[in-house]
Amino acid sequence: MSRSVRAMRMKVEGWLSQGVSPERLALTLALGFAIGCLPMVGIPTALCLLIALGLRLNIPAIQAANYAAMPLQIALMFPFVRLGGWMFASGSHVGMHQPMTIHTSPLKLISASGSLAGQAFGAWFVTAIPMVLLMTLVLTALLRKVPVLAKSEAGD
Repeated sequence: MSRSVRAMRMKVEGWLSQGVSPERLALTLALGFAIGCLPMVGIPTALCLLIALGLRLNIPAIQAANYAAMPLQIALMFPFVRLGGWMFASGSHVGMHQPMTIHTSPLKLISASGSLAGQAFGAWFVTAIPMVLLMTLVLTALLRKVPVLAKSEAGD
C-alpha cells in the first residue's frame, strides 16, 4: 500500500472513530445521497448543509454523499419530470412534448418551467422518503462490519 493511501486511510479511520455510530453515519450518507438526487441544480449542497446543521450530522460525510449523487441528479432529472407529470396530471399544463416556440410569452414559459420543476420535486420527494429508509437500513448493516465503526459503537 502506498504511503499516501495509507495516510488517507488513517485520516478516514480517525474521522470515523470520533464517536459516530454506524446508524448515524448511515442516516447521514443516505440523506446526502437522496438530497443529491434532487432535480434542481445548485440546491442540494445548501440543503445538505442546512439539514446537517439542524440534525447535527457529519457535514463532510453528507456533502460527500451529495457529490457522489450528482451524476444521478442529472440522469434522473427527466424521469422525475415525467413521473411528476404523471402523478400530478392536469389538463391545463404545458407538456414536455409541446415545443416551446419564440411565439410563447415569457410568462407562460416561466410558468411552465416552474410547473415542471414543481412536478419533478414532488416526484423526487415521494421516491426519496422510502429510498432514505432503505439506504439507511442497508448502510447500517454494511457499516457495522467496518472494524473502526464497530469499535466506536462498542465504546458507546
